[in-house]
Amino acid sequence: MFSQPLGNWRRVSVRERKTSLDFAEETAHLLDVDFPDAEVVVLVMDNLNTHTIGSLYKRFPPDKAREYAKRLEIHDTPKHGSWLNVAEIELSILTKQCLNRRIGDIETYRREIEAWQNARNDTEKGIHWQFTTTDAHAKLKRLYTQF
Repeated sequence: MFSQPLGNWRRVSVRERKTSLDFAEETAHLLDVDFPDAEVVVLVMDNLNTHTIGSLYKRFPPDKAREYAKRLEIHDTPKHGSWLNVAEIELSILTKQCLNRRIGDIETYRREIEAWQNARNDTEKGIHWQFTTTDAHAKLKRLYTQF
């Protein structure tokens, strides 16, 4: 899932696996199709082992991979901190609203998720992010320098 909280936009892709090549292809789609005119796209990501710049180099020729990499500003959420990732909030909503039943095959799964995604985007459903810097200092104090 890619999510642009301030733009009330999200894109969900269903793949059979979560490989580095899949990640690279989704990232290329994000840069080439979703945000072709953006000089830099900021990604806040969990620490899945396939979520790396190296994935781009596995999938694309070095010059193309470098072109993509230069357009990315990547911020990893802390280990065990995926709840800090706004896309995780969307995934939770997706699970509750769309995936709360058994879906028998991947094509039906894809259609259902696409319908959910389009409805959320069409109605410009926002993500109400309430986590503040003060909250971060309180909850993550072991990660911050103590003065």
